[in-house]
Amino acid sequence: MSQAATWFTRAVTSPRLRRWQQRWQAWLHPHELHYFHEEGDPYSLLTASVLPSLRAHYAVDLHEHRVPPPPAALAPDRERLRAWALRDAEHWRQVTGCLPEPITIGNAPARDYSATPTPEEVRGEQERARRGGFLGASFWFRGEWFWSLDRLPLLLSRLEAAGLTRDEPWRNYPQRPPAPAGKTAAPASLLTNNAATNTLPVVEFWCSLRSPYTYLALPRLRAWVEAGEVNVHLRPVLPMVMRGLQVPLVKRLYIIRDAKREAEALGLPFGKISDPVGRPTERGLGVLHQVQVNHGTLAALSFAESFLRGVFAEGIDAGTDDGLAQIASRAGVTPADVAAGLADDRWRASATDNREALLAAGLWGVPSFRVAGFPAQWGQDRLWVVEQQWRSKQ
Repeated sequence: MSQAATWFTRAVTSPRLRRWQQRWQAWLHPHELHYFHEEGDPYSLLTASVLPSLRAHYAVDLHEHRVPPPPAALAPDRERLRAWALRDAEHWRQVTGCLPEPITIGNAPARDYSATPTPEEVRGEQERARRGGFLGASFWFRGEWFWSLDRLPLLLSRLEAAGLTRDEPWRNYPQRPPAPAGKTAAPASLLTNNAATNTLPVVEFWCSLRSPYTYLALPRLRAWVEAGEVNVHLRPVLPMVMRGLQVPLVKRLYIIRDAKREAEALGLPFGKISDPVGRPTERGLGVLHQVQVNHGTLAALSFAESFLRGVFAEGIDAGTDDGLAQIASRAGVTPADVAAGLADDRWRASATDNREALLAAGLWGVPSFRVAGFPAQWGQDRLWVVEQQWRSKQ
């Protein structure tokens, strides 16, 4: 990645620039809150249910827009995406009590992606694009995007910081359960096999060395392993771009800005990026495979975390020998392991097998997770579900 590109990503994720943008937008649009609704989208069903409470608790001028589904370039593998969204949104409904009826094909009808958008959807899409968005079930407030119930707490904090609370802040909004302190049971709908076992629960972990959300998930997975609570089956895959799927600029900008906010909440550095696409990722996967085979999962997790911290927070070019050596050394990986990893191509077959297993699990993106006997989960935002699942097997 060029120095100019690294500088650009630092600017895009700069908290100072974000504060300046918020102040500018506060002057231009002090009370405007925009919501973009995609008909038939399970997440939009959930998110629309909170609009009356938002109006009741906050002095906002809430504008609602209908939008069409995003194009395939922004939402690839639509059939798997649709199946996942129905399952994931139904789980959200169960734990939050947002809606009285289950989210099914019946009340979230499948979209005809070839259909011509309605005039209302065309206007909504124009408004969404003008503000730099692409997702349904999303809010725009003072230059920032907030997706579905996952980012509702952050949106509410922004509204409260802006002084837009009417009386009391909204505290009983739909939200994920707190992290379990010990053994707990997952919701019944998620349980397909909770037979007792004397072995540690195993979490399959599909990851990529070019995924910022993988970086955000790794410290928590490593902590579970270090505490002797779970075993992790590490399943690296090639990034989507290196598998022929392009990621448009509007999506890339959203991802790095959103990852920056999430990293801040987790206390992780983020923003000085040296994109590892291509050769840096391949070199990293070679070393990761070598470390996993020779030294086990915990050592491999430590190397992966060091790699992702280097490329997403420290601007280290993993495509150079010096950069890769720096990443490896602090994870305790020896120069001999690095050299052996760079000379060994077996990681390619493993990455292919891992991708096929991911697709067979009904998912396509990373990070993804699966506890034996449970449905697979997608995204670092679902680690709370994964924790419920593996704790129920203890």
